Amino acid sequence: ARKLGAGTITFLGTEPIRRAADGARIVADVEAASQVPLHVLTHEEEAYLTLVGVTEGRPVEVETLVVDIGGGSSEFAAVGPGDRARAGGLRLGSNRLTTAHVRTDPPTRAEIESMRRAAEATLGPALPATPAVIVAVGGTASNLLKVAPGGPADRVLTRDRLAAAVHNLLRARAAATSERYRINPKRARLLPAGAAIVEALMRRYGVDRVEISDASLREGAILVADHVGIAWRDRLTELAHGWRT
Repeated sequence: ARKLGAGTITFLGTEPIRRAADGARIVADVEAASQVPLHVLTHEEEAYLTLVGVTEGRPVEVETLVVDIGGGSSEFAAVGPGDRARAGGLRLGSNRLTTAHVRTDPPTRAEIESMRRAAEATLGPALPATPAVIVAVGGTASNLLKVAPGGPADRVLTRDRLAAAVHNLLRARAAATSERYRINPKRARLLPAGAAIVEALMRRYGVDRVEISDASLREGAILVADHVGIAWRDRLTELAHGWRT
């Protein structure tokens, strides 16, 4: 980054470093080697940065919920016109569900149903919101579009498209799905769990569609660091409302 002329460099750590027993050592080693602080984000900070990435720092017109579906956890951020931004996280992820409930490749219908029930139960205490729009981000969400009818050009997962995606995933082993749709083999194995999470999100918040965005935490971090400099962590709740016109 320095060789390319970057004036500001920001390092972020997410769930793996939050969970690491030697997380403090990782932070110290990175800072000593690079002379750049490593910010280990909380669930809430991660969610706010993702929200900013999705909205491009612009104010929303309706209540919007952004969900980053990861492997071990998911981050939630909600904001609406005139409402205070809220954020939180849950230990709900596609790898976590797969490890707990799937023993076959492809999963059985019973295993899919088991993941659906587990996802719905975990989402019970999820961030309170009445969103008009839900946006999902992350590799799980974007790869589900590839196996849904119409492909990734359509950036919306409806209940029908999601059901068709699950049907496609149950017809072939993960390796075949990976080859056919050009999906990372590890990701392909986790997609049925991702579908269970997206379906549970629809039920939890009473919506019939979820939009998918390729923008995420990385884009949000660039925008806030550029806008306010080193004080960005102190202003995330404010920045989540948007500042660009």
